[in-house]
Amino acid sequence: MRVLPLFLPVLSLSLSSASPTGEQVVLGLDRARLSSHNAASTVNTLLNDATKAILRGKKNLQKWIHDGREYIKQNELLYELVSHPVFEEHQLRVTKPTALCDPSVNQISGYLDIAEDKHLFFWFFESRNSPSTDPLVLWLNGGPGCSSSTGLLFELGPCSIADDGKNTTFNPHSWNSNANMIFLDQPVNVGFSYAEDGTTVNNSPLAGKDVYAFLELFLQRFPEYSKQPFHISGESYAGTYIPNIASVIWQANLQLAAAPNPSLKKINLESLLIGNGQTDPYTQMGTVAEYACSGPFPVYDDPEGPQCTALRSKVPTCQRMLQSCYKYNNKFTCVPAMLYCNSQLYGPIMQTGVNVYDVRKKCDRSKDGDLCYRELNWIESWMNEPANKVALGVDPSRNFASCNMEINQAFLFQGDGGHNSAELLTDLVNGGVRLLIYAGNADMMCNYLGNERWLEVFDSKFQSEYKAAKPIPWITHSTGQLAGSVRSAGGKGITAGNVTFVTVFDAGHMVPFDQPEAALDLFSRWISNSPLS
Repeated sequence: MRVLPLFLPVLSLSLSSASPTGEQVVLGLDRARLSSHNAASTVNTLLNDATKAILRGKKNLQKWIHDGREYIKQNELLYELVSHPVFEEHQLRVTKPTALCDPSVNQISGYLDIAEDKHLFFWFFESRNSPSTDPLVLWLNGGPGCSSSTGLLFELGPCSIADDGKNTTFNPHSWNSNANMIFLDQPVNVGFSYAEDGTTVNNSPLAGKDVYAFLELFLQRFPEYSKQPFHISGESYAGTYIPNIASVIWQANLQLAAAPNPSLKKINLESLLIGNGQTDPYTQMGTVAEYACSGPFPVYDDPEGPQCTALRSKVPTCQRMLQSCYKYNNKFTCVPAMLYCNSQLYGPIMQTGVNVYDVRKKCDRSKDGDLCYRELNWIESWMNEPANKVALGVDPSRNFASCNMEINQAFLFQGDGGHNSAELLTDLVNGGVRLLIYAGNADMMCNYLGNERWLEVFDSKFQSEYKAAKPIPWITHSTGQLAGSVRSAGGKGITAGNVTFVTVFDAGHMVPFDQPEAALDLFSRWISNSPLS
C-alpha cells in the first residue's frame, strides 16, 4: 500500500537574492565551474575577503575567542558559537547572511547542534518595520518531513521563488513586514537539518525540548528580541508540532516562575497560529466525506452517488480506530488507524486526479510532482546553489530537499499523527495563551470544516462561548474586501479573541500562497491583538 504524503509543510528557508524593488535577481553562479571543485575549494571561492582573512591559517574545528565571543572554523566556514551551562547538549552555530532574499533587513542563520550528532537549520529575518518592538514569531512547516523553506520561499517569507528556481522576487506581503521571523527546519534530516549518524526523529514530543533550547540560546545571544511577545505559527502537520512545542515552553515558564534563574529568559508566549492543521484527527477525519461531497468545491458531482456513499461508509471505522488510538496512545493502535483513514478516505479522492491541497485544481504529478506544486522543485534548485549554501553557513556538499518522505513515513509508522494534540493546549489557553486556527476553504487535506469543529469540542474555559458564537464577515483593512469569516470567543469584541477560527475564502492548504494580502492582514491583526471583524 502506498503511503500518502499527507501534509505539505510551512517552515521555509529563505535563501533568495531578492531586490526590494520587486525585480527578479538572477544568480550569477557558474555551476559547471564550481562542480569541478571539492567542497573546500568551493567555499574558498565563495567566501568574501574579510572572512577568508579571518580563517586563513586556521585548522578545521579550531576554536578561538575574539571580543569576548567564541568562534569556530568548520567545513571551511566561519561560525560564532553560542552555548549555555543549562543546555549542556545544545549549542548554536550562527552566521549572518548578506544580500540574500531581503538584503534590507538583518538576517541570522546557522544550526542548533544537539549532542554533537543532530543539527537543526534556522534562518531569521528582522522585521521590516520596527525590530525593537515588533513581536518574535517562529514558523514551522509540516509534512512531517518538509522544510520551512516552503513557507519562506513559497508562501510568507521576504522573497518568493521564481523562474524555475533561478531567481527570487521581493514579497511585499511577507510576514516580516511587522514581525521578526524565525524559520526552523525540524526534525533532523529535513531541509538543511541533518544527523551525523543518520539518526531520525519520529515523533512530535521529541521536538519540544530541542526547540525550547534553541529559543533560549537564540535569545541569550540576541537579547534585543527577548522582551517582545512570542508567537508560534505554522501549517499542516504543524498542527501537531505546535501544541507539543508550546507545551514544553509553557511548562518551562512555570518552572522558571517557581524557581527563578536569572541566566534564563522567560519566553513571552503570547499566541499560537495554526493554518490548515491536523490537531484532532478524530474530529477532523470525520468531515472528509462531508467536505468531498458537500463542501464549497465538491470533488464528486452527486453527494448521494456511489462514491460519496462509499466514502461515508468508511468514516465510522476510521473514527472507531482513532478512538482506540486516543485511549491507548501507542503505535499499536495509532498506526493502523492512520493507515486505514489515509488509504480509505484520502486514497479514493487522490485517484480522481484532483489536487487534494486545493480541490479547485487538477494535479498532474508527472509535471507538478507528488505534492502537486512544481515550485517545490524550484526551491530545491535555489537552495542547492553553492553560493546560497555558503552564505547561509551550510556545507556546500550537503543536499537540500523540500520534503523528506522517509521522515514522513517514520512519523506515520509511529502513529504520531493519530494523537489528539489539542489536549496539550487546554492549560495554555486557560492560562492566557491565545489560539488562532485558520483554514482555506479549498483545502481537502486538512479541511476547514474539521478545523472549525475540533474547536467546538476543544476543552477550555471558552468552549461554551465559542460553540454559541456565529461566524461574522472578515473584511481586510487595506482593500475592504470580504476575505472570509471569523468565529471567536474571548476578547469581548475589542481584541482578536482567545479562541478564534477563521475561514479563508478561495484559498487552499497554503493560505499565504493563495491569498497573500489577506493572509498578511490576518497575521498582522492577530499579532497586534486587534479585532478581525
